[in-house]
Amino acid sequence: MQSYVVAFILALVITYFLTPYVKNLAIRLGALDAPDARKVHKTPIPRMGGLAIYVGFVIAVLSSMHLSQELIGLLTGGTVILIVGIIDDMVQLSAKVKLLGQIAAAAVLILFDIRIEWLTNPFGDMVYVEYLSIPITLFWVVALTNTVNLIDGLDGLAAGVSTIAAVTILLVALQENSLIVAVLTAALAGSAFGFLQHNFNPAKIFMGDTGSMFLGYMLAAISVLGAVKSAATIALIVPIVALGLPIMDTAFAIIRRYSNGQPIFKPDKGHLHHRLLEMGLSQKQAVLLMYVISGCLGLSAIALTEVNKGLAALIILALLAVAFFGARKIGVLKQTGSAQTHS
Repeated sequence: MQSYVVAFILALVITYFLTPYVKNLAIRLGALDAPDARKVHKTPIPRMGGLAIYVGFVIAVLSSMHLSQELIGLLTGGTVILIVGIIDDMVQLSAKVKLLGQIAAAAVLILFDIRIEWLTNPFGDMVYVEYLSIPITLFWVVALTNTVNLIDGLDGLAAGVSTIAAVTILLVALQENSLIVAVLTAALAGSAFGFLQHNFNPAKIFMGDTGSMFLGYMLAAISVLGAVKSAATIALIVPIVALGLPIMDTAFAIIRRYSNGQPIFKPDKGHLHHRLLEMGLSQKQAVLLMYVISGCLGLSAIALTEVNKGLAALIILALLAVAFFGARKIGVLKQTGSAQTHS
């Protein structure tokens, strides 16, 4: 059996069976997400479920791969972001302290020489970034960590979208014969999907920042590793398109808040999932619709690897046009009252 298949199954099974124990631990530690006027759920729900995702992922990876310097760097950085998430789920860190923790976790990758060394220009050529490598890598990892963190607003949303994104990168990695990236994304998809069984509406447990930041961080870090291992100019475009939904949602939130004179870190109720609920969709319907959108983006990302540069550029422009048209139609660029989700 292929090592990536073993990694997926192992991560799924471990995370699925471990999650109820993590739930009991969260209750004992008082890591509960209490309902209030700004949140979607109505009763206190244990959070910190990301701990089960982390354990499932790490065991699956260590069982399927030989330890290398890069793998040690990846797991060390993942452990740092996990610790930041656990502390935040228990005591609610300020945005600045959480950001410092995310930067520290991203810096671990650089210490282990996992960094973005080139970017792709619009014509598909590679541009070596040289001394900008460190700030670009830090920005990439922190940005993706936060996009998954911010979309964790409905039961099963972050876990499902992360699963779809991980499977997308897995399929591209198999096309590129990048076994390291394939095993890592298979383990990540398996652990996220295993947790989803407990997290889909009505959720018995939330992943909390422990899980959403870990998933975002690992997707970012694995993508950088893939770019290091592969000469393909598409390497960093694929995760951007695969995670297009949370990336666009975050971008629209920044535009919305800035244009209305609001602090960009101030929570509001203008995210896509909030708008879908306002339009009359149930939580399940909103989440399933966002899964479909993520699935279409995933297929688009895979298509980008199979077409020429001109067609790839047209696909990206078309996706951007649809995103902005949809955003205007649904109203995610309009300001609403302040709100916070269960993330």
